[in-house]
Amino acid sequence: MSIRERLDISAYLVIGSENCTRPVEEIVAAAVDEGFTCVQIRSKVSATREMISILDKSARAIRELGKSDSVALLVDDRLDVVLAAREFGIKVDGVHVGQSDIPVEVCRKFLGANSVVGLSANTQELIVAADVSQVDYFGVGALHATSTKTDAEKTLSFDEIAALKKISPIPVVVGGGVKLKDIPALVATGVDGFFVVSAVAGAANPRLAARELVTAWRK
Repeated sequence: MSIRERLDISAYLVIGSENCTRPVEEIVAAAVDEGFTCVQIRSKVSATREMISILDKSARAIRELGKSDSVALLVDDRLDVVLAAREFGIKVDGVHVGQSDIPVEVCRKFLGANSVVGLSANTQELIVAADVSQVDYFGVGALHATSTKTDAEKTLSFDEIAALKKISPIPVVVGGGVKLKDIPALVATGVDGFFVVSAVAGAANPRLAARELVTAWRK
């Protein structure tokens, strides 16, 4: 079974070098060890070679935990980075793109049928119009205003999130300023998972933060 077929977005970490006070791979390892199920490397400041290096170290951290077949390692926007990393033998499972990034059909063409392709979609119009044959999940947010997602057009209420989930034909993961206290209300909307950046990457104790979030979601 491919990683695409077993994709689990219930606890989804988004992380880049600019979000961390310690090496990315250390936080990835801690989060995955505590139950995070998906990791996206996202950076607006890292050069291409640095991104490849971060992917290499993160993929190794996931492999050493024995979770390469169950935890998807994705890259935000940079299809070129995914393809380059794969040329170096790094296990990168797919890409997440926004509405103004590389079209999902192009990602699917170059990455193949077994790779993961995620798409940001924050309105009913976008979700209804999307060609979901090429997409594995929708990323929705922001839940709250956050410095790590300054391009979010607006924040969404829990009722709005529940409405989006209701009409979505594919899984939905929600993020943007998500905190531990938000998890019960997010679970109640019926969405398939949450994603966080600062709540883990910026935490004084990333391992403890990851454990608390996963525990709250599973409850």
